[in-house]
Amino acid sequence: MNAIRIFSIAALLSVASTALAQTPRTPVLVELFTSEGCSSCPPADKLLAVLETQQPVSGAHIVVLEEHVDYWDRQGWRDRFSSSQFTQRQSFYAPRLNFDDSYTPQMVVDGHTQFLGSDPAKAIAAISQAAEAPKIALSVSSPVITGRSVSSSVSAGKPDAKLPHGDIYAVLIQPAASTQVKGGENGGKELKHVSVARSFVKIGKLQDLNRGPIAFRINAPAETGAEGLRLIVFAQLPDQGEVRGIAEVATVARP
Repeated sequence: MNAIRIFSIAALLSVASTALAQTPRTPVLVELFTSEGCSSCPPADKLLAVLETQQPVSGAHIVVLEEHVDYWDRQGWRDRFSSSQFTQRQSFYAPRLNFDDSYTPQMVVDGHTQFLGSDPAKAIAAISQAAEAPKIALSVSSPVITGRSVSSSVSAGKPDAKLPHGDIYAVLIQPAASTQVKGGENGGKELKHVSVARSFVKIGKLQDLNRGPIAFRINAPAETGAEGLRLIVFAQLPDQGEVRGIAEVATVARP
């Protein structure tokens, strides 16, 4: 990223930050489909980190999720965070979000808008628009760790018989990571990541929250364990539609 590009990102985020008001923030999910094998991805990874740490959009609480696809793994470097699950999730967005071929880096905001993941102007615009849409208030109970297993439950703040049909997902994320890449397009570089998706499961149906909390269990990767990870739960309309509710919480240490 050249100096002009860095300045443009900083300027856009600075302008957005000055507009912040003391108003309730609506959670907005920003997914980044990325890969350590893609030379265009590091600027998008950096932008995702800025969105998470600076929270530059008035009225939005930005919840970020970095999903590493696996179709770059044959190009000289195997991304240790990559998964065919994230490749499949990205491809499911294609027919509804009107892109023909999967690409990286790609941002998807609230399951509604997709664009080049290193474009700060489009990110700010999409997040600002998403923050105006109403969300279902979700809450997650304090997780309990047993071995690699994380147990919790999700509930709706105001159960409503008119909750739409949809799916509820739970994701364990590694808050920060770095990799010294030794091959491929990014060979010789140290790449830094935030909010890396490590375990991603569907845990229930949105409409089932009318009957009370939904208990669930999700397993952490063997190489990390569960302590120190974060838990994101979100509700999405059928067929990977729009995101309608988001909650997040840190995991807790074993008793």
